[in-house]
Amino acid sequence: MIETPWGEIEVADAHVHFFSPEFFRTLTQQKGEDVGPLLGWEIPESAGALSDSWAVEMDHRGVGSAVLVASTPGEIESVAIAAERHPDRFHPVVMMNPMMAGGDMRISRALNDGSVKGMFLFPAMHKYSMHDHQVFSLLSIVGAHPGAVVYVHFGMLSVGFRAKLGLSSPFDMRFANPVDLHAVALAFPHLRFVIPHFGAGYLREALMVADLCPNVYFDTSSSNKWMRCEPTPLDLPGVFAKTLEVLGPKRLLFGTDSSWFPRGWMRDVFDEQVRALETVGIDAETARAIFGGNLRGLFRQRE
Repeated sequence: MIETPWGEIEVADAHVHFFSPEFFRTLTQQKGEDVGPLLGWEIPESAGALSDSWAVEMDHRGVGSAVLVASTPGEIESVAIAAERHPDRFHPVVMMNPMMAGGDMRISRALNDGSVKGMFLFPAMHKYSMHDHQVFSLLSIVGAHPGAVVYVHFGMLSVGFRAKLGLSSPFDMRFANPVDLHAVALAFPHLRFVIPHFGAGYLREALMVADLCPNVYFDTSSSNKWMRCEPTPLDLPGVFAKTLEVLGPKRLLFGTDSSWFPRGWMRDVFDEQVRALETVGIDAETARAIFGGNLRGLFRQRE
């Protein structure tokens, strides 16, 4: 529980990256040298140790539960270990590239055995259209599991740690428009789709899709620096006000985009969003929904 202007709130974070040893092995292979000292990050001994670190961190910060994002398909086992060790704390989802061979079998096995509760798609990163038949094939598999959740990252996409390591990030913004989700969300009305970061620079388009598709949610995570690129001045209270006007209070999921240690959970992101929503003038019921209730309800539908 965290004390807020609306009283104590049970907080659930919809967006935490789980950077396991497998993630660091992949980066080290790409860089050709140990990336830990270059980044200044702690490299965990094991997925179990990392999950324990996150559990302790969340206890210290007053956070009840979180969605853990596996950043590579090879991390399915890592987030599964975390969820097994702390079943009441973590909801694992895994990044999938629909264009890679064998992805359908990997996600099917993971969903069948309960290793993950959904997947995370990055069309611009992996350079595919949401209308590709391989995407629909993957979504058909996920959709066969009631309550599964699909995150789809649209908008601006930058990976700061890759830039710091001098690694290229050849993303393709042609596939970054949330409008691409419209027909997909309509085709899979029983799947819940989450657009992170308010659409990350495509707020208008993301709002249009969410207005037309009641199975589309937003997460509020990250510093939301995309607002700098808006043609007219925009601030976080304004973003929240417009989003609440269109989506209402039940489809907004608080998130931080926390990822690595020793930084841990990003309390500053939480505080900034509290200030923004206080400025908007929401009531206590809405605050409890956004900061935790909506996410807990999303995953209770799976049980």
